[in-house]
Amino acid sequence: MKMHVQVISIFPQMFAALCDYGVTGRALKKGLWCFSSINPRDFADNQLGYIDDRPFGGGPGMVMQAGPLLAAYREAQKQAVGPVRGIYLSPQGQILTQRKIQELAQASSLILVCGRYEGVDERFIELSGVEEISVGDFVVSGGELPAMLLIDSVLRLVPEVLGDSQSVVQESFVNGLLDYPQYTRPEHLEKQSVPSVLLSGNHQAIKKWRLKMALSRTLHRRPDLLEGRQYKPEESCLLQEIDQERQDVSI
Repeated sequence: MKMHVQVISIFPQMFAALCDYGVTGRALKKGLWCFSSINPRDFADNQLGYIDDRPFGGGPGMVMQAGPLLAAYREAQKQAVGPVRGIYLSPQGQILTQRKIQELAQASSLILVCGRYEGVDERFIELSGVEEISVGDFVVSGGELPAMLLIDSVLRLVPEVLGDSQSVVQESFVNGLLDYPQYTRPEHLEKQSVPSVLLSGNHQAIKKWRLKMALSRTLHRRPDLLEGRQYKPEESCLLQEIDQERQDVSI
């Protein structure tokens, strides 16, 4: 069954970046997923389409009203196919990880709610039951860009979206590690050369080198990813090599 993606946004035209270009655009044309948008302004209770108001209790900015968002969300639920995951892109949400992406990729339908201004009336979150997800500890102007990041990541796991199925398996975070360094032609560039092992044709040696580089890169750049990791025997041996090499350099 194809992935159904619906977004609730006051700027649905922004999603042309996903629908018209790149891997996701080609997959949409092939019918591997489908996209639709709902503008909550269509459910406003005034002729001007205002769906925001000043926050109770005072404070800066405006807050998106619960009523129009709820009406838009319930309309999206009617149009959804199969199991639905409702998500509000929010700085207060759970941090998005590859594990969460893999979980969301199992759903038949995603409904993504994109906030604006100072956020949304909390009653929308409570009454809709949406899950709050954050793409990182930073603030952007609205939920559209975070929603596009999430959609792109999920679609990469949909069968046939990527031309090479091994691309998904070997990418960063899929196995809990950062990706290893990649090289292509030319073999020599200024004073830098491609590691000789990659030119050896020895696939076992290449596989070992790539795992070692992935472990080393993760250890140096994102050691938090290794916390609690159950290392395989080969990984433990390579970590010992990495540690020894580091000690040799420091002598």
